[in-house]
Amino acid sequence: MTRTVALVTGHFPPSNLVGAHRARLWSRYLPEFGWTPIVVTGDPAGYEERPDPDLERLVAPHVRVIHAPTLSTRTVRLVGDIGVRGFAGCYRVLAGLAARREIDFVLVTIPSNFLAPVGRLIHRRYGVPFGIDYQDPWVNRWPGVERPFTKAWTSYRLACLLEPWSVRDATLITAVAPGYIAGMLERNPEVAGKAVQAFMPMGAAAEDFELAKTLDRPTFLFQPDDGCFHMIYAGALLPAGVGVLDAFLGGLAELRKRAPDVAARLRIHFVGTGTSPDDPQGHRVMPRAEALGVAAMVTEHPHRIGYLDTLNHLGQSDAILILGSTEPHYTPSKVFQALLSRRPIFAMLHGESSAVDMIQSAGAGRVVALTQATVSTSVAVACELQAFVEDTAYDFDAIDMSIHESLSARASTRALAEALDRALGIEASS
Repeated sequence: MTRTVALVTGHFPPSNLVGAHRARLWSRYLPEFGWTPIVVTGDPAGYEERPDPDLERLVAPHVRVIHAPTLSTRTVRLVGDIGVRGFAGCYRVLAGLAARREIDFVLVTIPSNFLAPVGRLIHRRYGVPFGIDYQDPWVNRWPGVERPFTKAWTSYRLACLLEPWSVRDATLITAVAPGYIAGMLERNPEVAGKAVQAFMPMGAAAEDFELAKTLDRPTFLFQPDDGCFHMIYAGALLPAGVGVLDAFLGGLAELRKRAPDVAARLRIHFVGTGTSPDDPQGHRVMPRAEALGVAAMVTEHPHRIGYLDTLNHLGQSDAILILGSTEPHYTPSKVFQALLSRRPIFAMLHGESSAVDMIQSAGAGRVVALTQATVSTSVAVACELQAFVEDTAYDFDAIDMSIHESLSARASTRALAEALDRALGIEASS
């Protein structure tokens, strides 16, 4: 019997934000596994970020999408977070679906964190079971949380208040990886003991790359045929990844000494690594590159570019750079995305990350393994980089992509559907 799940997400195509794709990809494949999705999301007219209409071509035609009323910021901008501005509208939409018995489950994917309480509110009023999906940890002690009445201080305290209320009574907690919810489960042992837990990467779909190719968008971060070896890192720079970045940049500096001819044609492009997704001046990489004397080898586009533009740049680069974290739980779901780009991977990851074996076993590139306490020396990184750039043996067709099927969007959706089935079983027996 087919059941229906309401996927609640602040952003959805045409939104260009990364978080929009979790629900988009799930909604494409859920019917294969016995679940009908209804996407409940904010109104695109209320997005502050510039949308990309081409992204709507990635939404499966069968998906029912309900855009909830969302407060605008055009007249008076009291708050920017769409989870706040769209909360009342999403609640009313969900309440209507629940009252008409059109949904069997509510799953809220965060961020936006401020949408999370809507699941429990619907459960309390209508009895519909609910869950929360963590694309990022919710409670974080970011720099500045100790300074009273700052934005960081306010966000942290709101998180400490809202998270325990929102997760209580949840029958399902999902996340990109176990580490994303480890702190929440420690703080809320009753949730750890009751809720079904499941973990699935963001996933990637070959269909997305096929569409990117048909659009024939030009690259603007680099010229693919200029004789240089272009590597691209696309995505946020995590706090625990700064040390890995420094080790990589140190390797570039050493490479200039050891193999100046290789260094002369190597160009590393960082995109989306800034202090803010929308701040074109929020450079975090370039100051470090300048301090190490490798600024000529590095470019940084600190604010995000569009999803389809990202796929296009990945596909036209010479290699993909993946910088992980000194924390073992971090497994970048972008590995599968990099594989679909048909480009070799150079990665620096914790030695216990599952992505290490995934890359190495398939012969998809080179991995510099790290430990939690230390990172590799600049000499080791330089040696690996030189060997990587000079290696001409990469053959995408020789890669066994089935090894990485666990990172695909379809596999992620299968894991979600199985978790939803288990969660409904727990709910029915309680």
